Amino acid sequence: MKRIVGIIAIVVGGLTMAFNYSSPEEKVVVNTVKQEDEGIKFQNLTYEDALKLSKRTGKPIFIDCYTSWCGPCKVMARKTFTDKEVGEYFNKNFINLKVEMEKDADGPELARLFKVRAYPTLLFVDGNGDLIKQSLGMIGPNVLMDLAKSVVNN
Repeated sequence: MKRIVGIIAIVVGGLTMAFNYSSPEEKVVVNTVKQEDEGIKFQNLTYEDALKLSKRTGKPIFIDCYTSWCGPCKVMARKTFTDKEVGEYFNKNFINLKVEMEKDADGPELARLFKVRAYPTLLFVDGNGDLIKQSLGMIGPNVLMDLAKSVVNN
């Protein structure tokens, strides 16, 4: 019996060491930039606070209107919003909001206000709450950049 307990202790100890060991190659992987570190940085603001900030800074508000069940919304979140060039441009030129239209506090009211009927819907709004531009459906980084530049240049 003592022999079995001793063997179990050795195996458990060995497994613990194996899981806690990291080679230099593994450390390189751990320290790489994660995808979510690049791209659009969405701010945790209410719509009202975003309007105030927009008036103060002169930056328009970009709102990603999505739902948890929307497949194209998830694709855009993974592929379009994480694009490095898109992120740099949006973070510099917009106040970025991501609003779950059915669950977030501002969602249902924004859906009524801007007549959002399908997802994803992208809104560009000025500091007075006036709609500048709206886009419906999934788009890639290049189309999103063109859309954003048209908003900034007007």
